[in-house]
Amino acid sequence: MSDVTRAKHGRPVHHWRRDLVELAALFTAVAVADAVADLVGHGPDGPVLLAISALALIATAGFHTWWSRRHGHAPPTGDTGARPAADLRQTGPTTGSPASKSATETTSTSDSESESDQSSATADPVAEAAALWRMRTTVQDAPGSLAVLCTALAGQRVDILSLQTHPLAEGTVDEFLLRAPGEVAASEITRAVSSAGGSGTWIERADAHDLVDAPTRVLGLATRTALDAAELPLALRQLLGRCTIRSLPAPTVGKGREPESVPVEGALEDTVMRLRAPEGGVITVERPYLPFTPTEFARARALVELDARLGPRVPRSQDVLTLPEGNAITVRRADTGDLDAAREMHERCSARTLGMRYHGPVGDADRYLNHLLSPRFGRTLAVQTASGRIVGLGHLLWDGDETEVALLVEDDWQRRGIGSELLGRLVGMAVEAGCESVYAVTQASNTGMVAAMRGLGLPLDYQIEEGTLVVTARLSAAAGDAKDVAEVTEFGRAEAP
Repeated sequence: MSDVTRAKHGRPVHHWRRDLVELAALFTAVAVADAVADLVGHGPDGPVLLAISALALIATAGFHTWWSRRHGHAPPTGDTGARPAADLRQTGPTTGSPASKSATETTSTSDSESESDQSSATADPVAEAAALWRMRTTVQDAPGSLAVLCTALAGQRVDILSLQTHPLAEGTVDEFLLRAPGEVAASEITRAVSSAGGSGTWIERADAHDLVDAPTRVLGLATRTALDAAELPLALRQLLGRCTIRSLPAPTVGKGREPESVPVEGALEDTVMRLRAPEGGVITVERPYLPFTPTEFARARALVELDARLGPRVPRSQDVLTLPEGNAITVRRADTGDLDAAREMHERCSARTLGMRYHGPVGDADRYLNHLLSPRFGRTLAVQTASGRIVGLGHLLWDGDETEVALLVEDDWQRRGIGSELLGRLVGMAVEAGCESVYAVTQASNTGMVAAMRGLGLPLDYQIEEGTLVVTARLSAAAGDAKDVAEVTEFGRAEAP
């Protein structure tokens, strides 16, 4: 490295030896010029020698120009002995002289810029800010119509992750899962789709769960339904998206009520589909913002037919818990097979306890229990003593697109933590089912139910009207850890054999 490249206080340092060499070169050049002038002016062939020298200089300059243009952009051959700029990076600690430190900082600037470019290429800011969208639009059933639509989406830098087609009598409904840059708004996507011939476009935000392809999702929902009959309404909701599902039980003999007329194969009317329930009732699915397609209707009907073929079924797992006073109880799933035991518990309950639960006098328990114990309308947990007697019931009821929780504990078993245990487990089930909230309807004087809801540790909303209290718990705070919600009260549980 030459001395001139070193720096002191930010200024170049010139050495006296370099000035001496430059002065000697200047005197040498003057002496050579004087000798050439004498030769040209006093020699016999001075003019000829001068012309030949000029031609030689011109030829040399031309050759140099031609050679530099030919090889100026050629890649390095690697045998020149020069190190690439990237190899000049200092690999050890910067403990050398100031000169070496300055050279290292000079080369590391370009290296850091190169590394910045590489990191930018690795972590694409557009990819990090990408948003997932579910979109549905209707296109003409003509060759090339889908290609025009895909081209319009590509113009907005929108990536198509999956595509499902729903053929109709006129046109085709295409359902997309899209990934778009974060700065691209939904209105821009729909505008591009409309310009490409799409009509009736509907779009909403999607999440990672939508990345599962349709066959895999349907098989997973069928498996859940096969394991538990109470999963059918939830499976239909996840299959069809945002919708309201209502179950109308079969008419009771002698009540004089005419059953709703629904064909065996079901009925589809724009935004409403009706399906014949396995036990004889009717399942109504309504989606006011988007009409159902025949493909969706066929999928829903196949899921209901699977449920009907499998018949009534409830998981038989149970937990044995120990109460603070030492009594052992069992918490398990219940269904209509427990109807007689549930009736007997109602007979042992006081009128006040039943009035708190059903918000008034109860004359016929069958009107409630047949509905509450049916897996078609939700899930029921029963608390059973060592002698096999049911002393508590907890219900998680699918109420359209909402979810209700209800508790009933026999008088002699109240204030032992059974209600809190049932409520914690029911809320844990609601979280696993993807419910956004649960609500409990009780009387304002029912301090036990209010205390159990507060014990969940979740955000609560209260509404009071004419003595009736509705407490709603928002489950978003519990979605990250459903297990903690299910274990609100610990009794030192042990899994039963």
